[in-house]
Amino acid sequence: MITTDTIATWLRLFTSDVVANVDELTQLDAAIGDADHGSNMERGMTAVVDGLADGPAQPGPLLKKAGMTLVSKVGGASGPLYGTLMLRMAGTIGDTTEIDAPMLAAALRAGLAGVVERGHAQSGDKTMFDALNPACDALDAALADGADLAKALRAAADAAAAGRDSTVDMVARKGRASYLGERSVGHQDPGATSTAMLIDALARAVNEVQQP
Repeated sequence: MITTDTIATWLRLFTSDVVANVDELTQLDAAIGDADHGSNMERGMTAVVDGLADGPAQPGPLLKKAGMTLVSKVGGASGPLYGTLMLRMAGTIGDTTEIDAPMLAAALRAGLAGVVERGHAQSGDKTMFDALNPACDALDAALADGADLAKALRAAADAAAAGRDSTVDMVARKGRASYLGERSVGHQDPGATSTAMLIDALARAVNEVQQP
């Protein structure tokens, strides 16, 4: 079962990854965007972690607070998209104190739906969708095959990483990158890159909290 501690650990691990890779995210975005994805995500996630100390004691409300922080603190597309993802997850989880595997999968799927509604992206558009959608599919498939949550999330993280890598050969069809047309080919999408970090951090958080 996932508790508030797991969610807090997830947010902290993701923030650490963003901070450690802020230059990479900036360079990726400089090639096809506004060169602000790294700094925006670092600012937003740092604010999220700063709010954990006095955050709500339940997973859903904690994710809601994180989502609202991202929407208010992060400029560009990152804040609304990541904020919507977490807000939709929070709405699915509600006020329950413990999240089981099916509920987590449903929450991530709801987050994906929120990202689609906000950004109107689909597979092959060279966006965060290309990492998040495969992650949700892999999580659902692994759980259906009887995998425990830790293994299912590792499969989701691997799928997100593969989705991230697949964006290199795509022509961007959304956002600032779409202005480049064919010239966007050969560049990894920064949103897909940070999304792969997000799912990997979730897999690590569940494994870390479950350790005796």
